Amino acid sequence: MTRTKDRPTLAERIPGGRDGRRMLLVSLIDKIGTGLWATALPLYFTQVTAMTVAHVGLLVGVSGGIGIAGAPLAGRLADRFPVTRVLISAQLLRAAALLALLTTHDHALLLAYSAIGALPDRASGVLTKLYAARLAGPRRARYQAVNRTVANIGWAIGGLGAAAALAVATTTAYQTLLIGNALSYVVAAALTLRCAEPPSPARIAATSTTPAPTVPAKPSNPWRDRTFLLYTATEAALFLDDAILQVGMPLWIVHATEAPVGLAPLLLVLNSVLVVLFQVPLARFGTTPAAARTLLTPLACLFTTGCLALAASAAGDRWTAVAALTTAAVALTFAETIHATASWELSVALAPADAQGAYLGVHGLAASAQRSAGPLLVTAAITAGPLAWPVLGAAFTLTCLAQHRLVRRRLPDPPLSVPPITVSEHR
Repeated sequence: MTRTKDRPTLAERIPGGRDGRRMLLVSLIDKIGTGLWATALPLYFTQVTAMTVAHVGLLVGVSGGIGIAGAPLAGRLADRFPVTRVLISAQLLRAAALLALLTTHDHALLLAYSAIGALPDRASGVLTKLYAARLAGPRRARYQAVNRTVANIGWAIGGLGAAAALAVATTTAYQTLLIGNALSYVVAAALTLRCAEPPSPARIAATSTTPAPTVPAKPSNPWRDRTFLLYTATEAALFLDDAILQVGMPLWIVHATEAPVGLAPLLLVLNSVLVVLFQVPLARFGTTPAAARTLLTPLACLFTTGCLALAASAAGDRWTAVAALTTAAVALTFAETIHATASWELSVALAPADAQGAYLGVHGLAASAQRSAGPLLVTAAITAGPLAWPVLGAAFTLTCLAQHRLVRRRLPDPPLSVPPITVSEHR
């Protein structure tokens, strides 16, 4: 029996072949472990190590601030060493830092171990993205969309496991979740070891004896590239959808609307389901830098719709609030998926081949900075009241327009991407 005409094979649906599928499994296991521990982290520190809520806030804030350095450091290392080896090192360091938390209740040591673990935690996202860019080549947008979908599934599985363990709420339960997360990183490292190293443009150029073709001069240091730094700054603003959905919406429901408190977790579930369903289909609209730039226009509309719906949710009765909040969650979720596609393609396209890792590392600062500053900005908007949301929506629109204009003259033609190269399974 012949295969159904035009039906793609698994290899055709997932770019990167066998190594691409292995790295997707790495992402799944990584996020399952992270999902296990993310919810339990503050409870472990308060219930097991006797930290106060203020101390936990200080620990999370300081470690998160230190972890910001992980993204650019990882990108720089990945330009000099095999990205798989750097990723394995990051995964093992994450596991070691987690297990170290079990050895002490001293608050200073817990802060130190958390800060050490934050560096490779931020680094791993950049390294996975860089691996995909080098492995999938022109099909990188689809691969990253599949990877993001798998990551959301992993988060959901880990979250369900955490909910079951937290229902017991014993010291052993918290420690089991921590150990489970650490083991997930060890397993991920073992799987990464089996992935072939993709070609690195920087290292290929350094070892090649063939004269390089003439290309427009581009800065190889992202810290001296004013356009790329401005682009990264706009990215930090556009990543705020995460803080709104994860932090702002639950607080807004409780403090400013008539909606039931139980709506908050349901909207987060809706967010995860929509991302899983639509991330891959929407990726086809951002497979080139020019197409990704075009997505910034509907992105501005979605951000504006979401913010206006949040403002409207405070002005009605219970069911009006539920409808407005659901509208906001849907709009911001689609903003999240479209921005992920555009951000992924544009950040790779704007990175010169001779410093791809360094550039993507600097771009990783945008998400890290949002994790630190985003909750503060969102809570300030909640404190200011309903009128703050339209103002924030206008700021999103201006940011999208600014980024649209900013990247226009820097987009390569033809698109700068890693050429598809068959990677050998042999070391």
